[in-house]
Amino acid sequence: MKRRNFLLAVLFAQMIVFLPLSVQTRAQTPSFVSVKNHQFYLNGKPYYFIGTNYWYGSLLGLEKDRKKGADRLRKELDFLKSNGVMNLRIMAGAEGIGMINGVLRVAPPLQPEQGKFDESVLDGLDLILAEMGKRDMKAVIFFSNNWEWSGGFQQYLTWNDRVPEALKTRKLTWDEQRDIVSRFYGCAPCKESYNKQVNLVLSRINKYTKKKYTEDSAVMAWELANEPRPMRPFANADYKKWVADIAAMIKSKDKNHLVTIGHEGLMGTEDLKLFEEIHAGKNIDYLTIHIWAKNWGWFKEDKVAEGFPNVVEKATDYINQHLVIARKLNKPLVIEEFGLPRDKQSFEINSPTSLRDEYYGRVFSVLAKNAETGGHLAGAAFWAFGGTARPVVNQIFWKSGDEYMGDPPMEEQGLNTVFDSDRSTWKVVNSFSKNLVTSKSAKKNR
Repeated sequence: MKRRNFLLAVLFAQMIVFLPLSVQTRAQTPSFVSVKNHQFYLNGKPYYFIGTNYWYGSLLGLEKDRKKGADRLRKELDFLKSNGVMNLRIMAGAEGIGMINGVLRVAPPLQPEQGKFDESVLDGLDLILAEMGKRDMKAVIFFSNNWEWSGGFQQYLTWNDRVPEALKTRKLTWDEQRDIVSRFYGCAPCKESYNKQVNLVLSRINKYTKKKYTEDSAVMAWELANEPRPMRPFANADYKKWVADIAAMIKSKDKNHLVTIGHEGLMGTEDLKLFEEIHAGKNIDYLTIHIWAKNWGWFKEDKVAEGFPNVVEKATDYINQHLVIARKLNKPLVIEEFGLPRDKQSFEINSPTSLRDEYYGRVFSVLAKNAETGGHLAGAAFWAFGGTARPVVNQIFWKSGDEYMGDPPMEEQGLNTVFDSDRSTWKVVNSFSKNLVTSKSAKKNR
């Protein structure tokens, strides 16, 4: 009996000795965002977030003055973290070079020619993921683009002669753009080149952290593209198949991360049933919507104040419409893009943002209520962060050599961008991000 007690005592002592090491090992286990029922989970707790669109963040480390670009990146990440914005939506890489639809696209491209990649461009993505990892931030990374400002689907179609020569550089009408981009989903060589870009990114090993992207907890989710639309009803079947096929391919190569489409909602499909069907797939982990009051005509030209009540009403209805589908599918929903111009649609850096601030507050209030009650709306990411950049006086559109900000080159610079100097807007963001409650929702879902 004494020998037995002695052995137990020794065993217990060994457990005490090794317990700190065990705890330390668990603490160092990568923290991936997961989905349980209709909520995101992080570190065993429901995860609700305020985020921002920071697509150009993956390009800052590629500037001619590498130190300057890296310093800007670190400064902006620190600023975002200090304001509780810990979830960033960024671009994996652009396609093609030069003019497209009459504007310069963002650069440098990851795929300058079809099937040929400049892997050094991923150094910029390496850097931002490494820096985000140090700050416990999470990235949502989109692989391509429905729109031309980063090359996107139209570039794949151009490479494969699906775009008439006369339309390759001039500004397209809306109907022309719909006619062209809708062909992507039925273009086998286009999809093959897109797949190669996806596979290149998924197989990447970060030069700074030495982690494979698929094993990096700084990544929250992979996104098929920015706002992929079928564009025309005839493309719906091919579009649905493409979404299912690509999501399955990503999941087969990456078991750690979430996958989403990058969708706008009803406005992107013109059919809520189609929106529901593409998000119902087992490989799509959560739903997204984008809300664009200006682009969708919810106010006229610079009459932001006059149209503001309509903006609030329609935005609220749009969110609720898609929450119904999120509940039906039992998946989280993220408002992935929403924005509003400065008062009177001014591009002056010191012009007021009172209407934008109120709009942000309305959207964040809906998120806060869902966080309190364990609801399906799990995140809201505003468009877009412009950091330390500033609009060029008396110059509306982007020119080569200008600093990147939240508005892509095809849009007026400063139109929807939130700069680090917009104090009243950051006061709103900060007030909600610092008080985003998840403890009650954790209790409700135990």
